[in-house]
Amino acid sequence: MKRELMDILACPICRFEKLELIVLKEVEEIEEGVIYCSNCSRFYPIMDTIPVMLPDELRERKEDINFLKKWKDFLPEKIIFKGRPINLKVE
Repeated sequence: MKRELMDILACPICRFEKLELIVLKEVEEIEEGVIYCSNCSRFYPIMDTIPVMLPDELRERKEDINFLKKWKDFLPEKIIFKGRPINLKVE
């Protein structure tokens, strides 16, 4: 994902526009990371350069859990333990 994309993104749930970007792996583009909405506490993973910004009902629970487990040492606690729609505290 290109960083410039953040200028036009909004949370698909609450429409909040000032999203937080957490970069986990970047070469030419952001390959792995998280887009976080501080308004509704939802996180959206960036996997293989693609931001996965789906509504809760279309998200893959197992995929979200695997992503959180893979990156838990590099993500803030607000995402790991309080992020929505899923977090490691409610696993």
